[in-house]
Amino acid sequence: MENKLAGKVALVTGASRGIGQKIAEELARQGAKVVVNYASSPGKAEEVAAGIKAQGGEAVAIQADIGKVAEVEQLFRKTLEAYGQVDILVNNAGVMITKPLLQTTEEDFDKQFDINVKGTFFAIQQAAIHMKENGRIINFSTSVTGQMFPAYSSYAGTKGAVEQFTRQLAKEIGPKGITINAVAPGPVNTELFTVGKSEEQITAVGNMNSFGRLGEPEDISRVVLFLASAESQWITGQTIRVNGGFI
Repeated sequence: MENKLAGKVALVTGASRGIGQKIAEELARQGAKVVVNYASSPGKAEEVAAGIKAQGGEAVAIQADIGKVAEVEQLFRKTLEAYGQVDILVNNAGVMITKPLLQTTEEDFDKQFDINVKGTFFAIQQAAIHMKENGRIINFSTSVTGQMFPAYSSYAGTKGAVEQFTRQLAKEIGPKGITINAVAPGPVNTELFTVGKSEEQITAVGNMNSFGRLGEPEDISRVVLFLASAESQWITGQTIRVNGGFI
């Protein structure tokens, strides 16, 4: 373990797998106590927390459906009960439904906006209430907002909202020394991206960036670590595309 985040408490939403898991592990390696949030995978979340503890870190798994404001509030209450503070919020939890416009249902639309937009907004609100000086909020967007991909319109719309939250709230919460930034990954080798795609499709998308491969969760977690650390104090209100030159 290193100590860039010693004494800090990090809450990572959607941390039971994929990018969220890697972020939780990365922040823990740097000394943060980590809350591994999950919606419906208690076994996986407990496994992530146990792995962090096995490496000498501190972690606890806490269930909450980010799409429900009451559960977001409860998540912060339980975080404070467990560790007494929250210094870093990573709004990683999200859902991606890719359907053409004419096939998108109201249920598809509402599910994405509940989790990706409402969940992010009210988690930021709770962070603004409970964070002390020099907190860090890291939201998740997508590099797809800079592309024109068929079937991604509603998903990209949710992330456009997240980017605007990031911009518009920077000055509102800045007086407490809290920074707020967004990370916008390109295609990453996770279940969220690969499920439902053929090998040919995955290879074709990987070849769209400068390095001819999909991103890996570690490529993203390292940037999140930087934004969570004291080194990023002069960066706020920004969306950083982490995509290997995808766009």
